[in-house]
Amino acid sequence: MIRNRLPALALALAALAGTGAAQAVAGPTPGSTPGPADTPSPVPSPVPSPAPSESPTQSDGTLQILAYRGYAEYGGISPQANWTGTFEKDTGCRLARIDTVQTPEEMSAKLAGHAYDLVSAGPVLAAELIEARKVQPVDAGRVDGYDDIPERLRDLVADGDTVYGVPFLWGYHEFLYDTSRVKGGDLADVFGSDRVMLRDSPLTLADVALAGGAEDPFELDAERLGQAAERLEATPGRTFWTNQLDLVKGFANGSVDYGQATPHLRELLVRARQPVKAVAAPRVTGWVDSWMLGAGVTATDCAYHWLNRMTGTDAQRDAAAWNGLAPANTKACKGRARSVCEAYGATRSNRLDRVVFATRPPGDCRPPKGECADYAAWSQRWRELVD
Repeated sequence: MIRNRLPALALALAALAGTGAAQAVAGPTPGSTPGPADTPSPVPSPVPSPAPSESPTQSDGTLQILAYRGYAEYGGISPQANWTGTFEKDTGCRLARIDTVQTPEEMSAKLAGHAYDLVSAGPVLAAELIEARKVQPVDAGRVDGYDDIPERLRDLVADGDTVYGVPFLWGYHEFLYDTSRVKGGDLADVFGSDRVMLRDSPLTLADVALAGGAEDPFELDAERLGQAAERLEATPGRTFWTNQLDLVKGFANGSVDYGQATPHLRELLVRARQPVKAVAAPRVTGWVDSWMLGAGVTATDCAYHWLNRMTGTDAQRDAAAWNGLAPANTKACKGRARSVCEAYGATRSNRLDRVVFATRPPGDCRPPKGECADYAAWSQRWRELVD
């Protein structure tokens, strides 16, 4: 069994490395999100330019950007990853610094030591930045492609009429099973299995809660949060992935029966002749990564040039294809991005409606739900599970 699957593993690994889809984890879960390389590395200044000033406010036409790897590429990873390559020529702005990371934790650490003009943030970090007033409202009227983004995505990074972020890429999770080892099944089978590999994130508890019938899996009181954690504690053989390549290997060598993945990864595995299918589920959890504008930026022209580039169909199409995530701008669902959009159902409103998009678990919920566990409590319960 294992020997016969090794060619499929090689094909899947090649597909992931060739498209950059290994980055497609939630922030980003996650969301957002690990790239083709295993170790994060900052990207140096794309072109020779004067050293940026200590001030986070760039009044000399330069930008300092913090992004997940694969989100602000300048051709350094692959000739195909170059959707910002003409930005300086087209706008007259200079990219003085582009720092890239692979996990939300690395992004938080970067933000603790440096102020950036623009940040690509997942749902938890976005909420933290808004609360800490480290980002400023975005003038949506200055972002050309903003109205092409579905309202449901836009509302995730807005407070009423105040816009705090511009959605860039999004995705959702599904649970795959090995059809050669498992005959069908449902989410109860997934979370009751000792041979399941789950995403290593506190927000995975929301998936467990959703399977248990929670209406809003990101708003759980202490009791419901505890129930979700206990459900995973009852399956000591479970494992966790931080890089989707580990999940590919698990299916290829037969060590897992179930795995939490994205629709795009499922398609890559099927293309590599892996016998996997998705467990049927009426609702799934997802995430949106958005571009946010630093609070200290006063000269914003170059920042808005960047936001316009990132919401444009060309950059959206190429970034979606490279990362294996759906573009926020549905007009980008052409060419290289067509198969990715089809995998997520990006242009089908009924598919979008079944996604429960992640928010940072709040400290208190609106009545009648009462007090909810905050993200610190989620993180603590998750550390107890993983450690």
